[in-house]
Amino acid sequence: MRKPNIKKPKTRFGRLILGWALVLGGILGFLPVLGFWMIPLGLIILSADSPYLRRWRRKAEVWIGKQQKKRKNYNWKKPSSED
Repeated sequence: MRKPNIKKPKTRFGRLILGWALVLGGILGFLPVLGFWMIPLGLIILSADSPYLRRWRRKAEVWIGKQQKKRKNYNWKKPSSED
């Protein structure tokens, strides 16, 4: 799986502030501009400093990779119509 090239704060304090701001802003997702998409993004940023969130993120990455591989293999293996 290709890793995106997204810049994030280099300091732990900056990552914590940004991550929690996104999570808290996501909770207010019913308001305009803010959205529920901010919660997973904040958790991904917080996962850089939290072993629990890092394991959760890694399991999600592996699961998504397996799903993509299944879909790719399924598309290539089309049943033949020969009887």
